[in-house]
Formats: sequence, C-alpha cells, structure tokens
Amino acid sequence: MILREILLLLSKEIRLEWRRKYAFNGILLYLVATIFVAYLSFNLRKTQLSSLTWNALFWIILLFAAISAVAKSFAQESENRHYYYYQLARPESMILSKMIYNSLLLCFLALLGLLLYMILLGNPVQDMPFFIASVILGSGGLATSLTLISAIAAKAQHTGTLMATLGFPVVLPLVLLLIKVSKNAIDGIARSQSYDELITLVAINLIALVVSLLLFPFVWRS
Repeated sequence: MILREILLLLSKEIRLEWRRKYAFNGILLYLVATIFVAYLSFNLRKTQLSSLTWNALFWIILLFAAISAVAKSFAQESENRHYYYYQLARPESMILSKMIYNSLLLCFLALLGLLLYMILLGNPVQDMPFFIASVILGSGGLATSLTLISAIAAKAQHTGTLMATLGFPVVLPLVLLLIKVSKNAIDGIARSQSYDELITLVAINLIALVVSLLLFPFVWRS
C-alpha cells in the first residue's frame, strides 16, 4: 500500500536525520546566526523596526532557511541508493514522504526561529494565532514547492545553482502572499479580510502537490 510505503520512507528520513545531525545543526546555526546579526544591526543603530520591515525580514530569513533545508533532500543520497529505492517504492510514495518530512522540518525551524525572532526583535503581532497559522501554512507551501526542484537539481548535479535559479521564481508569489497575510495578522485586521489570500495559498500548495506527483515519476526514472 502506498500509505505504508510513505510511512516507512518518512521514518527512514527521520532516522537518517537523527544520525546525521550535522546537516540539521548547520541549518539551525544559520537561522540563529542570521536572526542574531539582524538584532545586532538594528540594535547598534538604535532603530525601531516598523511592523512592515519586521514582517518582511522574518520571511526573507525563513525563505533562505527553507532553501538550505530542502536542497539536501535528494542531494545527500547517492545514485546507488536512488536505484535501490527505485526497486522498492513507488515514485509517488518517495516524493510525498519527502514533502511531509520537509514540511515538518520547516514548521519546526519556522516556529523556533519565530520564537527567537520575537525575543530579540520584539513582537508587534496583534493576532498571534492567525500569524502562527500563516507561518505553518507558509512552511508547508515552501516545502511542497521546493521538494520537486530539489529532485531536479540533484539529478542535474548542480544543486545549489539550480535551487536558487528555479526556486525563487516558484516561491516568490507564495512569499508575497504570505507577507500580505501575516501583515494583516500583525495589524490585527479582521481575519475575513485575508480569506481570499488564504484560499490562494491553499490553491498554490495543491497545485504544487499535483504537479510534483505528475512530474516526479519522470524525474525519478531519468
């Protein structure tokens, strides 16, 4: 069954990440260091961040962390291991397990980064539950959109270059929507004013999921 394959592959991802903590620790160090540098920069200038700058800076940091985290999804596995997985699992199970794992990883990093970000740079958010919901939805969207790009980049053996080249045009509309939705949460605007953007975000996530399921088998066989 495809569900059993997804669960087995997901548990494999978690075990491998636990054994190779250096990759996760590197991403975590990047996230913490970037937030701390932002804090030092604005603290030295004794500048009070506006809510718009606070929001945009948070999503920029999260975007680069997401690219760094997702880029290793396929690049860290050898060609022989890919061939071994090809014999055992469906391509749909492989891509879905990667998407689920990357979504969980990005949600954890985003929430941890948000906590540190608020401690160091203040908390202007008026509707915190809605802001956290946008962060979780955005993390899932970034993971879904970037996972297929990671597979393509790994096959081409130019992971860093292709992730940046192909990733930014794909995630840019998503990030702009997330900035708008989260800005409404910061300002405490009625949630009904953000329903259109939320529907669009969900639609983008679903489109990325469907496209990945359709295209990944061809990437997998190449």
